Amino acid sequence: MKGIVDRLEEEYMVIEIEGKTIDVNTKEIAKDVKVGDVVVFVDGVWTTDKHETKQRKSQITKLMNQVWED
Repeated sequence: MKGIVDRLEEEYMVIEIEGKTIDVNTKEIAKDVKVGDVVVFVDGVWTTDKHETKQRKSQITKLMNQVWED
């Protein structure tokens, strides 16, 4: 299962999966996961997919640069 971390709410992280959100206890999430990361559920723990997170951030930056071009 794969999703994107939307936000942190007290003891839970909200993860968007296929357009729907789920609340996940932070005990089930690796300590290095941050808001905006692409995460995967492996062996009972949500961990950052570093490659996909980097690609996603690059794509967002590119889109933002296109919007703000003179």
